[in-house]
Amino acid sequence: MRRPVLVPRLTPFTSTIFAEMTALATRTGAVNLGQGFPDTDGPAGMLEAAQRAIADGVNQYPPGPGRPELRAAIAAQRAAYGVQFDPDTEVLVTVGATEAIASALLALVDAGDEVILFEPYYDSYAASVALAGATRKVVSLVDGERFSVDLDAVRAAITPKTRAILVNSPHNPTGTVFTREELAGIAALCVEHDLIAITDEVYESITYDGVPHIPLCTFPAMAERTVTISSAGKMFNCTGWKIGWVCAPAPLVAAVRAAKQFLTVVGGAPFQPAVAYALAHESAWVSRLGADLAVKRDRLSAGLAEAGFGVRRSYGTYFVCADVRPLGFADGAELCWQLPERIGVAAVPVQVFTDNPDRWRHIVRFAFCKKDEVLDEAIERLHKLT
Repeated sequence: MRRPVLVPRLTPFTSTIFAEMTALATRTGAVNLGQGFPDTDGPAGMLEAAQRAIADGVNQYPPGPGRPELRAAIAAQRAAYGVQFDPDTEVLVTVGATEAIASALLALVDAGDEVILFEPYYDSYAASVALAGATRKVVSLVDGERFSVDLDAVRAAITPKTRAILVNSPHNPTGTVFTREELAGIAALCVEHDLIAITDEVYESITYDGVPHIPLCTFPAMAERTVTISSAGKMFNCTGWKIGWVCAPAPLVAAVRAAKQFLTVVGGAPFQPAVAYALAHESAWVSRLGADLAVKRDRLSAGLAEAGFGVRRSYGTYFVCADVRPLGFADGAELCWQLPERIGVAAVPVQVFTDNPDRWRHIVRFAFCKKDEVLDEAIERLHKLT
């Protein structure tokens, strides 16, 4: 048999930092602030709707594009941003946002094309670009008072081979939220260079301090060239349900569906009506979730600062980033591998989400989407570093 058996373009992606750190946390009994999933359930009405769907026999293949009531609910939710999508032709239900991103890249990007990513980037982006046979070009966010976009660097990264740009805001792992000015600059470059924008907006409902989430598709001339991706997982604390969606003009949705239908075909039949229910009826629950997470952000940020970290402010998502250098450490990855054994806390080094790790070696990401008692235990342990 051929050696190695794995094709070269996938050899960098044989494992993920999330799996590795979660396994280490489990083995050591550490408090896991590495992987971003909540430890409480979503709204009771949504859970009951899923149970009813199972009991009522909604257990076979749903329609390929997704159940009609869910597509209608997604279109209604997007209308709150002032954008209109036809639920029959411009909305596609996927197995989470990860599949939506992979399907979009497989469908819209060809071998030899270039895709711009902002680093640090969620790790599936690089793998999906590789699956498509394309080349990633990275633009580093600027580490300062907030993690910000260097529009000159974006312009410099565009070449005649550039086909698409992948925009994630609210941004994982940094917790930044792109400003209106930053998004307008990205939009102008997309129009100028005829680029497709693929947007990962899974944290759209989780922003803090009055900072708004602004969909890229709402900027001039962007509706026709933007593939908007989101999901129920972060919105309703149901990350294991894997119900995501794509919203875009009909030709783009048809292209994405052409790839998606041969990956998972369909998914999550009884969860689809439950998410439709939640989108239509649980906006108050979502608002409370955002308020609760803001308090948790402040709780963990204060604890990290008291422990000696240089804390960066989070404006959205589940995450807060911290500088390890004030504690006398130079390498965040080295520290993260030590933390579970040393004090019983797991975190994630941001440098693993980059093509330029030296720029990000000092930054570590912590997740605060946990119960207060879990955060308090982690904070108490983190104080042992000083």
